[in-house]
Amino acid sequence: MGRTSDAREKIISAAQSLIELRGYSALGVAEICKAAGVPKGSFYYFFESKEALALTVLDEHWAGQRRDWTRILHGDAEPLQRLRQLFEETEAAQRAGQKSCGTVSGCLFGNLTLELSNQTEAIRKRLQEIFDAQVDMVESVITEALQQGEVDVADPREAARSVVAQLEGQVLFAKLYNNTSQLGALWANALALLGARSPRETVAGT
Repeated sequence: MGRTSDAREKIISAAQSLIELRGYSALGVAEICKAAGVPKGSFYYFFESKEALALTVLDEHWAGQRRDWTRILHGDAEPLQRLRQLFEETEAAQRAGQKSCGTVSGCLFGNLTLELSNQTEAIRKRLQEIFDAQVDMVESVITEALQQGEVDVADPREAARSVVAQLEGQVLFAKLYNNTSQLGALWANALALLGARSPRETVAGT
């Protein structure tokens, strides 16, 4: 049973790495199995199709990211500082990825949205659910900040959607230009979207 469980995890890990590097459409099951070091029969023991594997990769990746976002956004710091920490950790993760493999991998969710949202309904729906969950988490923080007078927004939900879109868009540009300096404007832009104080004033006030 230990070997069986290990094979599944190897397939998921290999698939995520390959998808991040090359995208989904160009990958074949044989290539994934070769990278995972498992026989092709093991793939179909766990997954009925490549799409089923992609959905599992999305779920596994979101489970890890949700834990990180929960740790950050449900912390003890003031609302805007929690949001800023989310941006800082996102930038740090992209820098670490670039240092490890030589290129900026971007966001798995954003990459697959661009590649597959018009090709497979199951993946499109799952990505919608993930982004909606991200917006929910950011909306909660923005609502706190609004109650404390830190921001000035008419609709916290729409503001949260704008912040998540800003985060996703800047990561996309970092990937496109293979340059993590594209992420440097994230915090200032988020503050502008939220009608908040300037970055210097926000840091000084902490």
